[in-house]
Amino acid sequence: MNFAPKPSRKPAAHDWLDYLRESRGLGGILAKTEDLAKLKSTLGLALAKLDLEHLMPKIEAGWRSGGQNELFLLVSNASIASRLQQILPSLINELSKLGLTCSTIKVRVKPAAAAWEIKPRSADQKREKPKGLNEIAKKSWEELLEKLVPDSDLHKAVKRLLQSKPK
Repeated sequence: MNFAPKPSRKPAAHDWLDYLRESRGLGGILAKTEDLAKLKSTLGLALAKLDLEHLMPKIEAGWRSGGQNELFLLVSNASIASRLQQILPSLINELSKLGLTCSTIKVRVKPAAAAWEIKPRSADQKREKPKGLNEIAKKSWEELLEKLVPDSDLHKAVKRLLQSKPK
């Protein structure tokens, strides 16, 4: 008895790619991803023709949500943005030669990430109680107290402050 060999159960990479293209939700995402990859490579070629290929890693490209004719470039700093603004007509021309039709290009600087980070307090960390006034602050408050009218409300408030904040 000769039986046909069993098909391999191990899915090949092209099988998954076919699945992604055919599925409803993922197919659209895959198509947009492929379009963005094609856009990025075409933009890289156009920048190379303008001797600006070194800027490509610092540029994020995408189509404006309104339509396919407006290209949106997000750059890391203002110097790159101003350099791109200077060559926009040439860049649009090079992109059209490469088969990518766009009527306008918008260049924007992406906001810088915050240099500081907010970390949540853990349960074992407790707030430190304020220690009081340091010598310089205490001396300044005492000098102010001497200048104030003795019966004024401000004089009484500063006096209470100095009495309640021991060193």
